[in-house]
Amino acid sequence: MKRYRQSAIIDLVAQESLSSQDELRQRLRARGFHATQATISRDIKELRLVKRAADGAYQKPGVPPGGRRGGEEEVRRAVSEYLRRLDQVQQLLVLRTDPGQAQSLAVAIDRAGLPEVVGTVAGDDTILIITRHARAGREVTRLFEGWARG
Repeated sequence: MKRYRQSAIIDLVAQESLSSQDELRQRLRARGFHATQATISRDIKELRLVKRAADGAYQKPGVPPGGRRGGEEEVRRAVSEYLRRLDQVQQLLVLRTDPGQAQSLAVAIDRAGLPEVVGTVAGDDTILIITRHARAGREVTRLFEGWARG
């Protein structure tokens, strides 16, 4: 249970600006985790979360200043450099890269925080992207194909 809770904490601080343990406790409760303030405090320490200078929100160490994600420019560059083929099946996208490049592209996609993308799973030369619905899959497909063409 601890691993799941800590994973949820990482997701929450990556998605939202949470600057207090009480805010974090409330968001965890909404996800079905009932943790005490002491437990959350230990989790924060174990996860080595730090507070951003700009707004006091929790974040993982090493996140670049000015944003929690890499942004559109990073994913645009990665798509144009690594994407070789893209196939869509409903809300699932299968991206092909050259061997050894799928992880780099998947990380860029994850960091971009595209609202249509639920998550990615990457292997050596293949990435599975799960979007919120088929229409979102079509939108991401068009976006990536446009970036791949340059």
